[in-house]
Amino acid sequence: MRVAVIADLHGNLTALDAVLADVAAARVDQLVCLGDVAATGPQPHETVARLRSLGCPVVMGNTDADSLRPVRLSSTDEDGRRFWEIDEWCTKQLAPDDLAYMRTFQPTVTMPLGDGATLLCFHGSPRRATESIDVTTPDTALARMFKGFHATVLAGGHTHAPFTRRHGQAVIFNPGSVGLPFEMLDEGARNPPWAEYGMIEWQAGRLNLELRRVPIDIKMVIEAALQSGMPHADWWAHDWR
Repeated sequence: MRVAVIADLHGNLTALDAVLADVAAARVDQLVCLGDVAATGPQPHETVARLRSLGCPVVMGNTDADSLRPVRLSSTDEDGRRFWEIDEWCTKQLAPDDLAYMRTFQPTVTMPLGDGATLLCFHGSPRRATESIDVTTPDTALARMFKGFHATVLAGGHTHAPFTRRHGQAVIFNPGSVGLPFEMLDEGARNPPWAEYGMIEWQAGRLNLELRRVPIDIKMVIEAALQSGMPHADWWAHDWR
């Protein structure tokens, strides 16, 4: 069983199409999306439409939920205000059919891998989409987040930071971000010229996890932003380098 895991698309159709081409070449058995599909990117409607055409299971991300019930601006800093205005614009680009589709997203998705092994998919944690899990999250905190949830592989997104780590007998797997990957440099953060996703393979009782990076055309990403009508497009595009 080979499962491709995508997360945090964030309205970036250029990146999603690059990942889907790589997934097609890998001949997977199943695709699953961990949410945050439309917000914070220049092609929210187009990205939702492409995902819907795939017919794969989708987890409800925190920004997906916000698109369905828009929230008031809570941040007082300038960057927070800009992100809020971008996300507000993204919601306005979604058609009624897009929103109806997004209402079908689930808090968690569970699927069999074979031989009794299972995959549990969520966004932030199984109990809340806004919770963050990373390589330094204490085991005691993980135990609270996963109380009542059991699987061989625990797959979540939200942080845009790919990693694998053990939790008891299970493995936690974050595939990174398709549409808004980032890396920290000495001069600050940047959105790099790749899209991230993950591959899970279970065969004859053996588990293989792979974190993948797919090259993307940054010029296409920036052009999509500048031509979209998205507010603060120049600011959003500045970090793609």
